[in-house]
Amino acid sequence: MTDRMAGAGEEDDPCEGIEPLFELLGKRWTGLILAALMHKPAFFAELHRSVVGISARMLTERLAELSAHGLVVREVGAGRSCRVSYRLTDAGAALGPAFAMLRRWGVEHLTDTALVSDVSGESGPRP
Repeated sequence: MTDRMAGAGEEDDPCEGIEPLFELLGKRWTGLILAALMHKPAFFAELHRSVVGISARMLTERLAELSAHGLVVREVGAGRSCRVSYRLTDAGAALGPAFAMLRRWGVEHLTDTALVSDVSGESGPRP
């Protein structure tokens, strides 16, 4: 057993809660989906347009994961169209302040120096 595992659950464990959080939020597209929903609920097609580059299949998969973790709710509208929309739960919306801080940090620290992959897969500073 590692020291971190032995200390799990203790108030002074700096990793408590972080690992499962980043296991979920660290998946590609998940943060962008949540960020898009921070502003307002959205229909599937709106989210698909909002999160540039995500496939419909991957969006469906990520939304199902977020729903299973209690961060997003899928709502089917009444009437003949039965349009499906997605909104954050209270737990999902509670991530708003953290997302705002991360966004500010990213703008301040990564805007000019972010690493991007070129076609060859090599990383380098953003031009």
